[in-house]
Amino acid sequence: MTAPYACQPEDSRGRLHPESLSSFRSPWQRDRDRIIHSSAFRRLKHKTQVFVEQEGDAYRGDYFRTRLTHTIEVAQVARTIAGALDLNTDLAEAVALAHDLGHPPFGHTGEDALAALMEPYGGFDHNAQALRIVTGLERHYADFDGLNLTWESLEGIAKHNGPVAPPYPYALSEVNAQWNLELSSNASAEAQVAAVADDIAYNHHDIHDGLRAGLFSEADLADLPVVGPAFAQVDRLHPGLDTSRRRHEALRRVFGIMVEDVIAVAQNRLTSLQPRSADDIRGMDGAIIRFSKPLYQNLKAIKSFLFTRMYRAPSVVDERKLVTHMLNDLFPLFMSNPELLPQDWRAEAMAGTETERARLVLDYVAGMTDRFAMAEWERLCQSDLRG
Repeated sequence: MTAPYACQPEDSRGRLHPESLSSFRSPWQRDRDRIIHSSAFRRLKHKTQVFVEQEGDAYRGDYFRTRLTHTIEVAQVARTIAGALDLNTDLAEAVALAHDLGHPPFGHTGEDALAALMEPYGGFDHNAQALRIVTGLERHYADFDGLNLTWESLEGIAKHNGPVAPPYPYALSEVNAQWNLELSSNASAEAQVAAVADDIAYNHHDIHDGLRAGLFSEADLADLPVVGPAFAQVDRLHPGLDTSRRRHEALRRVFGIMVEDVIAVAQNRLTSLQPRSADDIRGMDGAIIRFSKPLYQNLKAIKSFLFTRMYRAPSVVDERKLVTHMLNDLFPLFMSNPELLPQDWRAEAMAGTETERARLVLDYVAGMTDRFAMAEWERLCQSDLRG
């Protein structure tokens, strides 16, 4: 039984292309399943968070998070929080599973590079690109392009991070023109859960990955709020624990603190504000699913540490420069030579305007995995150097 402010399947605004209801799945279970079976979801396996997938590098390994493992972690946290708050766990999971579908290769570095390249052509944003994927680029069904997700799932993808102000990236404008996603309002509580689950997941696993990469040590974390006390507690309870178990025990406590904080804050706000419908949540002044102010400040300190010691570590910065160079080579190459695109992309690329071509090239490049982008750059941009 869900709360009255949860999204109710029977109240769904439906799909852009009407379909008969499933006899054994709710609308959002169906959305979840379509997302999992999409090509874009499978490609997340070889798209990275921070570390680029590259063999033979001391900072690489099968244990680092990819976009896919990150997405699975986000979905797990979202289901946990949504269940504790009597929200619709299926919708929260669907939004969580779709939230990173629009990410290009090479993590946020790739997004920054493509945003600069696309500035003359309407911009680039990974949330908008996720909408473009699920409404058009996935082409498997006989009756429609895209996945034909429900309005609630599309809304969650568009604004799980909060209301979206104009000017919108063209990909978001196009979808919103087809179906008004009410971009100026908050998203559902379930989409807000997916957003905070994203924060929880990467705050946790970026510390773990940074430790594994040797970019900092446990001793460097001792003075950080939340993290330092978690390690100290493990040392009191389990003196002499080996490094791997000590690290796991401490970081799972950090994870638990974040989840419990979000649930407690949301329960207090929901009790105080007494929303009676999902639309009440959308109309509130700010998000109802969020960290407490003290924990939010502590997490800012953790993020500042990670920014300096991990995201701007010399090895990571060098890699950012390299992959930015790769995308800065590939994008104009395909723009100038659309015949280099795969056969099923060429005709459309050659027939359209410059802007239409740029958006198609973006779709192609943004859809690449890290390994494929590196292989294509090696094949197309380095062949001349080898003679």
